[in-house]
Amino acid sequence: MDLTGVRTFVVVAEAGRFQEAAFELSITQQAVSKRIAALEKYLGVRLFARTARGAELTIDGRAFLPHARELLRVADRADASVRPGRRALRVDVVNRRVVMATLMQDFHRAHPDIALDIVTLEGDADAAIAAVEAGTIDATFHAVPVRRQLPAAVAAARVLDEPHELLIGSRHPFANAHAVTPAQLAGHRIWMPGLPTHGEVADYFAELTATFGFTIDRLGPVFSKEALLEEIADSASLATLVGVGTRYLWPDSYDLRRIPVRDPALVYPLSMIWRTDNPHPALTALRDHLDVRRTVAPAAEIWLPTWAQRIPGAAD
Repeated sequence: MDLTGVRTFVVVAEAGRFQEAAFELSITQQAVSKRIAALEKYLGVRLFARTARGAELTIDGRAFLPHARELLRVADRADASVRPGRRALRVDVVNRRVVMATLMQDFHRAHPDIALDIVTLEGDADAAIAAVEAGTIDATFHAVPVRRQLPAAVAAARVLDEPHELLIGSRHPFANAHAVTPAQLAGHRIWMPGLPTHGEVADYFAELTATFGFTIDRLGPVFSKEALLEEIADSASLATLVGVGTRYLWPDSYDLRRIPVRDPALVYPLSMIWRTDNPHPALTALRDHLDVRRTVAPAAEIWLPTWAQRIPGAAD
């Protein structure tokens, strides 16, 4: 199997468009199409369906995607095993829309000479920590409970406390508010379809809703983030919670509003996770970059889940 074609397939799947994949791979769109066509011929199936919105994975494409990623991870490990210290720093940002991707983009701007391989692993903190321990990735970002026992060679350090905002349409009761408090969310429909039912994200929102007395509606099929934004824009009652650093784009006609949540701010605590014996020279630069830019808000102004709160006097 041609790994160049497999790598091109994964990039197209993540970008959603052949043109964007061509830009990311620094090749022509025609070359992308030829690579995908050759891979489809080899496999004997269609991997993508062309639509007005771009390239959508077929059922066979969705089935092949995790295996394609694993093929590339195995190939990269094999390559790195004979070229230590020469490969790019591989960092898992979980999702390319969220704040971790922004953090890495800022790092790249500050250190354009450092080669980066930005990946998005599926799974929660357990899976990411296992990938760090195995050496599949150099670093990842997740919420890590203060008292969690990590593998002997793995370390975690808080690098960002990300506040949440309320995302609503122009007819919502809070549409013209400068800010809302968590207590004001009680009785309003906070819609987050597809919210995980286990893992650190689920734990965070379970304690959050129990503390402030509102509920989160997880029901409904998950079509896409774009579909969610359209529903919220058309509704006078729907709202969702998003991180300050989450990047969404929508048409001007949606007139969506991002309203800060304050008194206290709802903060999601993100830690960088890495192997302490990882010799990659860029890892220290990344840690230093994040440490310099971290700001710590006064405890009275923010809300953190109990499992993220440090014992008074303990080192951060």
